[in-house]
Amino acid sequence: MGATGSKLEKALGDQFPEGERYFGLENFGNTCYCNSVLQALYFCVPFREQLLEYYANGKTLGEAEENLLTCLAELFSQISSQKKKTGVIAPKRFVQRVRKQNELFRGYMHQDAHEFLNFLLNELVDILEKESQAAKCPPSQERIANGQNNARSNGVKEPLVTWVHKNFQGILTNETRCLRCETVTARDETFFDLSLDIEQNSSITSCLKNFSSTETLNAEDKFFCDKCSSLQEAQKRMKIKKPPQILVIHLKRFKYMEQLGRYKKLSYRVVFPLELKLSNTVENADSEYSLFAVVVHVGSGPNHGHYVSLVKSHNHWLFFDDENVEMIDESAVQTFFGSAQEYSSNTDHGYILFYECLSSDEKS
Repeated sequence: MGATGSKLEKALGDQFPEGERYFGLENFGNTCYCNSVLQALYFCVPFREQLLEYYANGKTLGEAEENLLTCLAELFSQISSQKKKTGVIAPKRFVQRVRKQNELFRGYMHQDAHEFLNFLLNELVDILEKESQAAKCPPSQERIANGQNNARSNGVKEPLVTWVHKNFQGILTNETRCLRCETVTARDETFFDLSLDIEQNSSITSCLKNFSSTETLNAEDKFFCDKCSSLQEAQKRMKIKKPPQILVIHLKRFKYMEQLGRYKKLSYRVVFPLELKLSNTVENADSEYSLFAVVVHVGSGPNHGHYVSLVKSHNHWLFFDDENVEMIDESAVQTFFGSAQEYSSNTDHGYILFYECLSSDEKS
């Protein structure tokens, strides 16, 4: 344990970032799905900073009732305030809280990291919204519509935009064009992550193109056009209207196989770039992103295996495997793209990708 820490400190030497902490997380019986997501979120710096600010404000206001948000804030505070630069922390209270809140994560079975991330972000939002309602009348400027659908003045409350939304939420537009009258119906929906179908020997860019490709609705799938007042053939496509600050991409590696009657893991090779341009899906073609974390699924099947994470911090790449933390070379990231052949000894595949939007001065 100490050896790992000192080894990492030696590897970084005088390049060890000022004030940064690299701590492994203890595994409490198959909690690697949780640990890998926590590391990715900890190194999502804007999210971490806002969570620590929330924790500091909470302490000054007095003891809040324990919930998932206070447990996460306490854990992040515990890591960031360690005297040592490296080591291991046991996220016991947080894991206990997760298991108390959601029976899905109660057993010691292999869990899905993407389901956990979804659960966690939505739970944090619920807690922040309840706190805001309890505090009554949040500042009016914080209330903005999530999309056109929500901006109705019929007494329906516009949703509160929390700092979780500000980091992770984007807006998709679902456009349907009636092929008879050419009327376009657009419906906005919000998202915290994009789940992409994958193909063998593909890339994130091609997966995003497929996500936004045009689909024809005909036969049994015809669309009810309000203008024509009848079912019509139509074309439908999904576009990213407002890209998020932190773009989370979930690769759909677990596919239900009808003939097998169960899920199968797709080990397909999907190239994810260190720098990603979203020009093919967004009206504002200026969205450029930089990869800063990858949650990796290790194993050949969906019901067993292990999760680890790769994280970029201060231009260094680190590998987090529960208690162990080590430095890796940037070139090692490509070994997690997947396998070009069906049966391969490499079972370490990128599963959830975290990209941060580059500000205009960061773009090369």
